[in-house]
Amino acid sequence: MLIGQHNTLFARGTDLYPANNDRKHSPGKTTYYIDPQQGSDYNRGTSIKKPWKTFRPVNQLLLSAGDKLIVLAPGRFNESLTIMGRGDSHSPITISFAPGQYDFFADSAYKTKLNISNTNDTPDSLKAIALYFSHSNHLRLEATGAKIMIHGKMIETCINQSSDISLRGISFDYCRPTVSELKVISITDHSAELLIHKDSKYSIKDSLLTWKGEGWQVEPGWYWQVFEPNTWDVYRLSMDMKKIRFVQDGGQVRALFEQNPGFKVGLIYQNRDVTRDCAGIFMQRSKNIKLENIRIYFMHGMGVVSQFCENISMNDVVIKPDEHSGRTCAAWADILHFSGCSGLIKVTNSYLSAANDDAINVHGTFLKIMQTVTPNQVIVRFMHEQTYGFNAFAAGDSIEFVHSATLMGFERNVVTDAKMLNKREILLTLKKMIAMEIKLGEVVENISATPRIWISNTVIATIPTRGVLITTRRKSIIQNCAFQHIHMSAVAVADDARSWFESGMVSDLTIRKNKFIDCGGPVIMFHPENDRFNGAVHKNIMINANLFMLNSTKLLESRNTSNVRLSGNKIITSAPVKLDDLISLTNSNHFKSIDNTMEIGSRNTSSLYLGTE
Repeated sequence: MLIGQHNTLFARGTDLYPANNDRKHSPGKTTYYIDPQQGSDYNRGTSIKKPWKTFRPVNQLLLSAGDKLIVLAPGRFNESLTIMGRGDSHSPITISFAPGQYDFFADSAYKTKLNISNTNDTPDSLKAIALYFSHSNHLRLEATGAKIMIHGKMIETCINQSSDISLRGISFDYCRPTVSELKVISITDHSAELLIHKDSKYSIKDSLLTWKGEGWQVEPGWYWQVFEPNTWDVYRLSMDMKKIRFVQDGGQVRALFEQNPGFKVGLIYQNRDVTRDCAGIFMQRSKNIKLENIRIYFMHGMGVVSQFCENISMNDVVIKPDEHSGRTCAAWADILHFSGCSGLIKVTNSYLSAANDDAINVHGTFLKIMQTVTPNQVIVRFMHEQTYGFNAFAAGDSIEFVHSATLMGFERNVVTDAKMLNKREILLTLKKMIAMEIKLGEVVENISATPRIWISNTVIATIPTRGVLITTRRKSIIQNCAFQHIHMSAVAVADDARSWFESGMVSDLTIRKNKFIDCGGPVIMFHPENDRFNGAVHKNIMINANLFMLNSTKLLESRNTSNVRLSGNKIITSAPVKLDDLISLTNSNHFKSIDNTMEIGSRNTSSLYLGTE
């Protein structure tokens, strides 16, 4: 009997999303059909004339090589799609969605507990997931023209412990984005007329404004972000909401205050709850992942988070608000966030914009050494409140001990076993005895979990913080990209063992043939957060053949970095200035500046801000 023929199949909620071992094996090379408009879960589902109605029957299956799932029509789904399957390279599992809008609802979705890097304000909460691909391999999703519309806070797609997964053509949006927006229409000495965006539902009671979402509500806090429509600049602003009262004034809202908290006519203000409780797309412990022709109009949480994944290719990924929506924010925080990854990360031919934090962040994680148990065993600990709860090591991983004060490595070893003692602490058993004395408080980095980076032909625009924040010791190239109105540094290289504990050193970075248009300063920054200098933390940096259009900002700041070569760049400034005045060097030796040209140019760059896909 095939799934869907028994009328009590879905009687118990625990049966809706069975584990791998509890699923019925599909025979393989079978096509299953779903039609939310005309189907029935009592059909066999293997005939286009008798499709299933929901995802529930296929969620009961363990798919096999050559299986196909065809969603024939868009519609409403009160459950998640949770795929588990084992294809092969010659006969992958394929999933296709017909064009149109698919509505997913968080209250009835599959939910699970996840510990996500940089995203742990609610570590015990269950995360709702719309599309879930777990313990699968050789799977292809084709969904050109299909839009997943999210209702409530959800992870749009989760790829878990899987390999050779390809997602193509799909797009994602929120019916009610978790970033609320308003525009200032007029201002008096003690009031401002506000036009709240139609998608930003709200209520006003006793002069207090409350943002209303699907399954959530929040009073606006201190954190705001300001978007300037004429320049596409975006920046953060703190406003004391306790000193503002709100009243409904026809179709608009009037804010009352003794002193203007920062409102300006014509500007758009974005507001969100800063609680880090979710991610947009989450991929963990997976490899050989391809995202292509993906459109994200809004995502809640810490962006597209890839955690301990190997070999990720993102091509033609566009993050921007729907041009018909009138919204100005597409990402609640970061856009692309890579933590502890390995292999090759490729971001090509993409458009990343309209975020509340960094466009691309690549890093590892330092764990602090708490105790030496035996000559080849140490207990290490996650230190930041946002990152813990997952095992950061596996047998066979190479590690390096690092002095936390200088950020200089001093000994390497290999992990033979990694045992989590609790949510924060891990017992590492090492292949060799530790040769040098380890002082408590030093840190350890998993240097196997450090990727190569290739970012090319990509526009990064309208970012309030950094364009690319990168810390990896392997070869990295940023090439043929356009950075437009990044409010802080366009490219920043950090490394710290005292705040976010985001590792590590950079040893081979090339930045070439890019355009940096009116970015914040310094446009390129090397700033490891070490307390003592005992040698260069970063080294071997090539900055070549780029165009810099500077607006009263420094071009380069290099701290505790060696062998930086600035060559063949064209630098346009709004007023006469010497190149030496645009460069700041601290504890940085072997710096070379060769064949760079400077000129004074027009500041009319508004056409560049719009960008293209």
